[in-house]
Amino acid sequence: MSTKAVFTMKLEPELRDRFMAEAAADDRPAAQVLRELMREYISRRQEARQYDDYLRRKVEIARGQRDDGMHVSNEEVEAEATARRAELRRRIDEADL
Repeated sequence: MSTKAVFTMKLEPELRDRFMAEAAADDRPAAQVLRELMREYISRRQEARQYDDYLRRKVEIARGQRDDGMHVSNEEVEAEATARRAELRRRIDEADL
């Protein structure tokens, strides 16, 4: 990839020195490390936005279903689970006889 833009930034001398030392310890040019960090940052931010959009859509759908009466309350779920457990216990007890 050819260089087509120059990026200048201000940072603390200590941070710059430490960064340059770590890049040198990896035997990599600082510019290469910065490009990698930028790409990773962009990727993480895009993934975070995609997840936020997914979650927002999911919540909107759930709220719409709730508003349309297409939901089950926690009490109903608990009652159904209790009934299933009782039925399974009954079957197990019958099978053990």
